[in-house]
Amino acid sequence: MPVEIDVLVLGGAGVDSIVYVPELPLPYADSYMVPAIDMRAGQTGDFVAMGVQALGLRTHHIDLIGDDHEGELVRALHRERGIPFTEVPQRGGTKRAVNLVGPDGRRLSLYDNSRSQDTDRLPTATVEALAAVSRHAHVSLTHPCAFALPTLRAQGVTISTDLHNWDGAEPYHEAFAYEADVVFLSATALTDPEKTMRRIAARGRAEAVIATAGAEGAHLLVDGELSHVPAVTPPAPVVDSNGAGDAFASAYLFGLLSGEPPQRCARYGAIAGAYACTVPATRADVISRDRLLALADGPPRT
Repeated sequence: MPVEIDVLVLGGAGVDSIVYVPELPLPYADSYMVPAIDMRAGQTGDFVAMGVQALGLRTHHIDLIGDDHEGELVRALHRERGIPFTEVPQRGGTKRAVNLVGPDGRRLSLYDNSRSQDTDRLPTATVEALAAVSRHAHVSLTHPCAFALPTLRAQGVTISTDLHNWDGAEPYHEAFAYEADVVFLSATALTDPEKTMRRIAARGRAEAVIATAGAEGAHLLVDGELSHVPAVTPPAPVVDSNGAGDAFASAYLFGLLSGEPPQRCARYGAIAGAYACTVPATRADVISRDRLLALADGPPRT
């Protein structure tokens, strides 16, 4: 069957409300005066889909969303970006979150966990059909996606996932960590990133494990060898870290599917992640292929 999709993104569709606060953590007060509170479509799966699409990869996104205003925002985002979207009805409504963003760009996300139900699933036949014409699947860390992992594996596509700020102990993340060929995670909650990365590689299928560490760069584990990926100086002032990890993953996957070696893929990721930090959370903006390649081929900005 001919390949029609380079990256099939599963899960992670939703809507965020962005609130810029004077500091994080936010001290208790009866009220705060803040700038305009904006709501926009774009959670982790949306940002990965936008990221790989902007880099020239044929993209398809599938997730559960509700028949509500938030769901229409998600649909509109995909229409505007030209990203094919297979929507599965979610009775609990579209996923939502509130992001508190401090002056230094740090983010605190408050996720509404009432949207999903234990019985939510992505239809197996639909996932099979999409995976059969895909090169790669990126699986978001949302409940229904865990049940799609065996289907993806049976179809023979390579798999990536992002564990976000996993602490290395929460059991929920393990199904994703040990089934993916490429594993992204943040080093934020890890006391020993190398230990966790090596455990993922030893217990699972991962050929590459990447732990991002913000301004300190990232750690890359490939074939048992751990290396450091230098941070990249953002091309403009840092205003928001929202979406930086998704941008890193998108650019890494672009490199991977273009046949680049892991270090080059990780450099792509560092450049895209740095760019994302210059984009306000109220905008759904991602780096273009031309800009990524121009920055990657220029002198390192460390």
